[in-house]
Amino acid sequence: MLPRAAFQEFIVMKSSTILSFVLILFSSSTLFAQSVQIPLPETKGYLVGPGDKLEGKVLGEPEFDFTALIDETGMFEIPFVDEPIIAKCRTESEIRTDVKNLLSKYLKDPLVSVQVTERKTPIPVTVFGEVRSPQKVELRRPATLLELLAFAGGISTESAAGFVKVFRTQTPMCSKEGNNDDWLAELNDGADVPSRSYPIDGISAAEQASNPSIYPGDLIIVEKAPPVYVIGEVNALREIKITQNGLTLSEAIAQAGGFRERAKKKEITIRRLKPNSKEREVIQVNYNLIAEGNQPDIMLKPEDIIVVDKSPKSISETILEIATGTIRNTANILPQTILF
Repeated sequence: MLPRAAFQEFIVMKSSTILSFVLILFSSSTLFAQSVQIPLPETKGYLVGPGDKLEGKVLGEPEFDFTALIDETGMFEIPFVDEPIIAKCRTESEIRTDVKNLLSKYLKDPLVSVQVTERKTPIPVTVFGEVRSPQKVELRRPATLLELLAFAGGISTESAAGFVKVFRTQTPMCSKEGNNDDWLAELNDGADVPSRSYPIDGISAAEQASNPSIYPGDLIIVEKAPPVYVIGEVNALREIKITQNGLTLSEAIAQAGGFRERAKKKEITIRRLKPNSKEREVIQVNYNLIAEGNQPDIMLKPEDIIVVDKSPKSISETILEIATGTIRNTANILPQTILF
């Protein structure tokens, strides 16, 4: 660094003629996705962070031009200025103003340009689960949960459960979200990766509480609807998903095509997993009472197995089938002897 006396002498010797100058600013308010791009609203601009590289130019004063790498504290230095400049979480325009004010101690009304020439690649946001186009998204400006779900093609409503889960893997660099304090506390405790669940039908663009800000490194998982199984005397043996609105026994039977003719409706069995166990309890249900409105419908739980047994035939039905040959029974397969 030049001694102050020599520096002042150098400034006096410089020509005061100023040529025309065009200031070029690059907007960084875009968000890049691997496979999907949609129009995005204008924002404040790209916020500089550690690892980014800045280039500054001063019109007619090349000795003051600089290239600086933002250090881990979020600061950088420029020639002839003793104090470091804060860059972290600030825009190019805000940094340019600081640089100009500092150089004004040595130059009269300096014309300064500052731009980010290299950006440190942030950890992408990962969106997967029951979305139509799972992918990784590189954030270069603030984004919300709804925007990221839109980038992934939206939620697969036919297979999604009722919640979207957001995992925060690292401390956000420029978070100003009021409800982020509890996230940070969990991250600083070194515990498991903190997460929050948001009901799908409650996410609203007008409410930040239901549509939170998303940061680099976040994981967004749209949970898969858990299944129930319907077997036995129904028209279609099926695995049926419990979606966000839940699933009742009558709805499951309807989705399985309804009952067959000999279905034992009075004694339907629900085999349900016991809490924290692989064993199942057996629940007997009289479906006729539900159909008649004399008993509330049963809300099903994940992994329920609904078994619809077959009603036994009456004696008269059995005799009729034997007589008409429509049943294969013991009499049909006995050896036959002919007497002469």
